[in-house]
Amino acid sequence: MKEFPADLLASARNIIWFEPPKQALKFPNNFLCYVMQYGRIDDILTVQRYYSDDAFKAALTYPSPGIMDARSWAFWNLKYFNDPNKPMPKRKL
Repeated sequence: MKEFPADLLASARNIIWFEPPKQALKFPNNFLCYVMQYGRIDDILTVQRYYSDDAFKAALTYPSPGIMDARSWAFWNLKYFNDPNKPMPKRKL
């Protein structure tokens, strides 16, 4: 299994408390969506040292439905795409 820096593992543990940090980091798009929803500023700054803006954009382009609320979705889409009105992902039943 890939080795991750200790500070990134600590942030993953803070943000995704319900699974082991290494497991959370195996799925970058999901992880970054959780970061954008639940991350505290110190966690966000840590994660931004290891993931590029392009990685955050990819997470917003191919998100898993149900992770982000409307406020976080609008904020991060405004930051990365200048589009706070981008439709949120929907679950397919």
